[in-house]
Order: sequence, then C-alpha cells, then structure tokens
Amino acid sequence: MHALRRHDFFNLYLKHIMSSAFVKEDEEQWLHDVSPTVSALAHYLTRENNGVRVYERNNFFDNKIGNTVHVMSNGGSYTKNAEGKWQMI
Repeated sequence: MHALRRHDFFNLYLKHIMSSAFVKEDEEQWLHDVSPTVSALAHYLTRENNGVRVYERNNFFDNKIGNTVHVMSNGGSYTKNAEGKWQMI
C-alpha cells in the first residue's frame, strides 16, 4: 500500500510538471510585446537570458534612425519603432 501512495504522488507530480510546461509555453512573450520602458526591456531580456541579469550599459541618439538606441549588457542594441514597440537593431 505504501508503494501505491508513492506511485500516486509521482503521477500527480508528473501531471503538475506537464501542466506547468504548457502554461509557460502559452505565456511566451515576444520583444515587440514588451512595455516601452527600459526597465521592462531589461526584465524581459533577463528572463530570455535564463535569469542572468541584463542591464542598460549605454544609450545614445542615432541620427540615421532618428531614435534613441539602448545598448544592453547582453550585447544587443534596441530601439523603439514608430509604434513604440521594441526592436533589436
């Protein structure tokens, strides 16, 4: 009887893991869906970087694109498009 309880617990645990995996997959967020703030961008990039903190290293105005470019610690440079959505450049 004790082994049966352990088996039931294991099955419940597996169901929980599988349901969590499906929830996480549905909650996937894209760069263009991130709020148009630098802190929201850093938070998103940190999650995408497996929890390793990403922060803004520098920013400057680029005359060619007519917008501010945010250089992040992950090596990427990001700006907002005409609709205010983040994009990598």
